[in-house]
Amino acid sequence: MNKSEIDPKILEQIKKLEEKYQVMGQDLSSYLDGLLYSDYLTYWDYVHLDTLLSLQNPKTGFKDEMIFITYHQHTELFFKLILWEIDQIAEKEKPELDFVIERMKRINGYFQVLENSFSVMVDGMDKEQFLKFRMSLLPASGFQSAQYRLIEISSTDILNLVDVDARDQFNSKSSIEDLMEKIYWRSGATELASGKKTLTLKQFEDKYMHEFLARANSFKQNNLLKVYQNNFAELNNEALMNEYRIFDVYANVKWRLAHYKSAVRYLQKDPEDIAATGGTNWQKYLPPRFQKIIFFPELWSKEEKEQWGKSWVLKEVFNQE
Repeated sequence: MNKSEIDPKILEQIKKLEEKYQVMGQDLSSYLDGLLYSDYLTYWDYVHLDTLLSLQNPKTGFKDEMIFITYHQHTELFFKLILWEIDQIAEKEKPELDFVIERMKRINGYFQVLENSFSVMVDGMDKEQFLKFRMSLLPASGFQSAQYRLIEISSTDILNLVDVDARDQFNSKSSIEDLMEKIYWRSGATELASGKKTLTLKQFEDKYMHEFLARANSFKQNNLLKVYQNNFAELNNEALMNEYRIFDVYANVKWRLAHYKSAVRYLQKDPEDIAATGGTNWQKYLPPRFQKIIFFPELWSKEEKEQWGKSWVLKEVFNQE
């Protein structure tokens, strides 16, 4: 082809671009000028690498605090991806089966990365350093991860997130506001001695409770449980049910118990345990066998629900079969 000739494919693309910008009342020529004058995109600019690497600011001189803060930031980025996928499912008025299965697989993939990487927290820090630098973080706590609470709220009916000892007080007609008053994690951030709200909990509620209530109300009819019930329950599709069950296990058993394993590693001390940052009651709050938070209870047998989380504790935490 003569070098002066323009590839017909390029001409066709230019024509399509012209049509696109005409619809918006824009001049294609101006946009082509912008493309001509702009610099090439670099990897470091695209991912804002310099900014990203400037966000790790430990509060002490202990070297292992860098591990601690970087891992928690990594966790929050994956939570963002999980919420991104949930939102895609929720926004569809009539979600297709294959679409939901694919998004649930993605969510489970993200949780698998998180659960597998938690060894960074369990085995990757010096215990003596951790027990010292953690005191400079008070009253901040991983308990205050708002994105994780949004994942929970987006996944199931709020009644399933109510403290297990209070669920009999409510039913499907109970208001979101009343249910949120008894949401399970509130009891996990009470002072060990007095039972009063910790500063950790007060700060958390002041900053995020309005957002949690708004999310709970907006997802009342399109959380992941409702998506299943309203669109796919009668299908009994094994592939979808399997992805839902895997998500339930990752979010409500493996992820919680990975934290429990870390707490045992760093905070268990005979004859009494060391309190978590913020005074949260990790011994009662983290084990799923106490809270019995299950996003999709109808997908589990009575026996499975009764034994929720127990076998994992014995095998992974205490090395017992």
